[in-house]
Amino acid sequence: MALEGIHHITAVTGDAQANVDFYAGVMGLRMIKQTVNFDDPSAYHLYFADEIASTGAALTFFEYPGAAPGLPGAGMVHTIIWRVASADALDFWKARLRDAEMSVLHEGDTLTFCDPEGLAYQLVVDDTDEPPLSATASDVPAEFALRGFGGVRAYAQQPEDSAELLTALGFEADGGARSWVVGGEQRSATLAYDEPPLDAARPGAGTVHHVAWSAADDEELGLCIGEARGAGAQPTGIIDRQYFHSIYFREPSGVLFEIATRDVGFTVDEPLDQLGMSLRLPEQYEQHREQIELNLTALVNPRASS
Repeated sequence: MALEGIHHITAVTGDAQANVDFYAGVMGLRMIKQTVNFDDPSAYHLYFADEIASTGAALTFFEYPGAAPGLPGAGMVHTIIWRVASADALDFWKARLRDAEMSVLHEGDTLTFCDPEGLAYQLVVDDTDEPPLSATASDVPAEFALRGFGGVRAYAQQPEDSAELLTALGFEADGGARSWVVGGEQRSATLAYDEPPLDAARPGAGTVHHVAWSAADDEELGLCIGEARGAGAQPTGIIDRQYFHSIYFREPSGVLFEIATRDVGFTVDEPLDQLGMSLRLPEQYEQHREQIELNLTALVNPRASS
């Protein structure tokens, strides 16, 4: 079993249009899917990624209009790490984010900032030889584009409790129980644990809902179910999410893990050149399209209109 790093990361937003404006507009990502939360079709589920909708670059958001700001705490991912090509790319993003009236901190080979709802990111210079997963935006030079996920940072009271499960899933310790790496032939990612803040965790806008790790297919998901159960977790059965199949469970430090397959893909219901241009619904909700569309705010994609 060799999980290929991160499949996707899902967070929460309280404003779908502002979310699109920031990620497709400021960050230069491609919106690859407008759909709904399969467990709550009254809520948008928006997907952003690179130009060819790769796993390893897919950042998704559940929209709950007007959701109160959240606060990451123990058992939650608090920072998402993106790769960039060079120190010059960090300088580009520092200037671009400041032009967008964002506060940034540039230290060495790392640039730290939060999105407008408080979701934290680090841009790091890519020291791997893995293929870049980049979107094409007219105002972001190709050499400065985001190159996909490098990993995540989470809060944990006792990260050593997670060691058995992580090892069973193919993660390797990188200097102790607080730092891990997982990867296969094409892609890798890191998972780091930090001391949690004193304030209690509060899910809401600007927080990560879950991190999904990348499996090849249902056969590998089956192996993951067995390994997770053997290490004391309680994984779900395999769930069909239309663009992938997946399982869910909380690892011992409390972080919600999904393991999702990369054998289906985001072009299963629309061609590559049309991704993200219109609302796509799973088959079970298609009969309710009119009512669902009435409950959702029509979106303007800044990339599509440029």
